[in-house]
Amino acid sequence: MIFNEEMARTYDEWLRTPAGRYVDEQEKRLITDLLVPRERETVLDVGCGTGEHLLLFRSKGCDVTGIDPSAPMLAIAGDKLGQRATLHQGKAEDLPFDDNEFDIVTLITALEFTDDPRKAIREAIRVCRGRVFLGVLNRYSLTATWRRFKGLFAPTIYDHARFFHIGELTAIIRSEMPAAAVSWGSVIFLPCGANEFARSIDEAIPVMKNPLGAFLGLSFPVTFRYRTVQNIITDPFSIKSESGQPARGMVREIQK
Repeated sequence: MIFNEEMARTYDEWLRTPAGRYVDEQEKRLITDLLVPRERETVLDVGCGTGEHLLLFRSKGCDVTGIDPSAPMLAIAGDKLGQRATLHQGKAEDLPFDDNEFDIVTLITALEFTDDPRKAIREAIRVCRGRVFLGVLNRYSLTATWRRFKGLFAPTIYDHARFFHIGELTAIIRSEMPAAAVSWGSVIFLPCGANEFARSIDEAIPVMKNPLGAFLGLSFPVTFRYRTVQNIITDPFSIKSESGQPARGMVREIQK
């Protein structure tokens, strides 16, 4: 789904409300706790939207790149970041980047709107040489229930979103990387977390390995490398195989 200009502007304005600021702060805290971004690391934010998470990683001293299918979203991100970020228009399932290009690759509330979440995760792994972070809307949270209830009476952007749960995401990750060590947690446990009383309760609830928050975050290291052969006729390539069996597809070299 591509966000139009009105949706992009509405989303960015919501981030400036008390509720939006609170949600944004809690999500960013979980992201940095799980990823621990370091200065000079290269970051690709897939589905970067209006650039809020690009700003987060820039504040940590990272070199940032964003990609999003929505031109209006990218326009707002460009206004915020100027020359401090490289922005591309494109889809999560077909990233225009080399294998192993980035230290960190993130998909933050982006999988919900992809046509093929599994392929999007596979692409994130392909272009990463360090750590991948997935941040999604949690299917099993009070906030998700409240959003579904509101959707019965009036259309919302969440009518077009696919919500996830921790078991589903870890299964996808393990199918791509069986030995991956996944760290995870969640935040925003109460739908009314913007008011002070609810906020104090919300912040007292344990975050790590808690499956009930509205925003789920998962981080895992990429422990193998791809090298894609772009032109199998003219590009030199080699195949390493311990077993001596023929390589499958003649397209990738797995380097151990």
